[in-house]
Amino acid sequence: MSNIDQPAAAPPHAPTGEQFIEMQNSPQFQELKARLRKFIFPMTAFFLIWYAVYVLLGAFAHDFMSIQVWGNINVGLILGLLQFVTTFVITGLYVRFANRELDPRAEAIRNEMEGGPSL
Repeated sequence: MSNIDQPAAAPPHAPTGEQFIEMQNSPQFQELKARLRKFIFPMTAFFLIWYAVYVLLGAFAHDFMSIQVWGNINVGLILGLLQFVTTFVITGLYVRFANRELDPRAEAIRNEMEGGPSL
């Protein structure tokens, strides 16, 4: 049996503006925002401080940054490459966090707003 023969699923209920405002004030939406902020703010602060340290070391600690570690590879190059590594690690941590913590809650809120099944 092909998908053409099957009846189409009912379109989701379109919430009104008042329902959106009501949901924004609900405890479950406030919890979702709080969980997001508990991840985003510390991670952003960590990365900005880490980046500022790298820039300041590059500007004011030339001797330290030019220490040869292996061949022509110096501390500055390693720290610069670690900036990229840090970006990918933070992205991976966020994806894992969102999949575990945010997405199920957002799905439940969306289902409630659209009148679908709750999780």
